[in-house]
Amino acid sequence: MTDMIAVAYNNESTAKQVLAELHALKTEHSLHLADVVLVTRNEEGRVKIHSADNPVVDGAVSGAIWGGLIGLLLLQPLLGAAIGAATGSVTAAVSEGEDDNTAFINQLGHRLQPGGAAVIALIIDVTEEKVLPRIAPYGGDLLHTSLTLAEEQRLRDAINPQPARTGEPTA
Repeated sequence: MTDMIAVAYNNESTAKQVLAELHALKTEHSLHLADVVLVTRNEEGRVKIHSADNPVVDGAVSGAIWGGLIGLLLLQPLLGAAIGAATGSVTAAVSEGEDDNTAFINQLGHRLQPGGAAVIALIIDVTEEKVLPRIAPYGGDLLHTSLTLAEEQRLRDAINPQPARTGEPTA
């Protein structure tokens, strides 16, 4: 199951550091991401979505593979790959921005303070004990998750630890 997690930061620089940390964790196989985006809100309030992946390139590659396979059946693999690449990139370019997820991400972006940024990740699998200590130092405010309440609370506690109260009796 894929979970969505959106965490807001006071500035774009911190969000980019978290994004780099997530990519490092992905490389180390401690985190399996379906997708991750950086959302920024400038001082005038305009929201911009910075996608890590390029859907046009992804569409072209996917189209080339499928077109090549179909072309093999018709004994014209190069022609099939060329047609598939063109079709895939055009389809991706046309469909880009018309997704329900884009509207939702835009709504989250409007919740950011001007000058703020958020990292929104679709997570397939995670090794919590390796990931949480690496992202905790950056802090952040949890905007949205699809996690269970217990998982969400563990994440909140990691990125916003509550200071210990003094003077209270301990059990």
